[in-house]
Amino acid sequence: MELELRFFATFREAVGQKSRSHDAPAGATVGDVLATLEGEYEDLEGQLLEDGAIRPQLSVLKNGRDVVHADGPDTDLEDGDVVSVFPPVAGG
Repeated sequence: MELELRFFATFREAVGQKSRSHDAPAGATVGDVLATLEGEYEDLEGQLLEDGAIRPQLSVLKNGRDVVHADGPDTDLEDGDVVSVFPPVAGG
């Protein structure tokens, strides 16, 4: 299935582009895609998942909805979904 992946801030820098298409096998989950990204991009290694869970303060959206309100890393994906990955934000 074909997904659109979108990256923001430091993750965009790590990937080198704002968005990209991603071919994932049927039945893939958000966690599967994040694990694949960690393996593909050295600068993302260990930045997305921690013991199989999405790292704290990280925002991952599926079609504009935070996956924390679904099944987290076990959230199922379907052909055409858009997955957006935001790093932790600091400010004051």
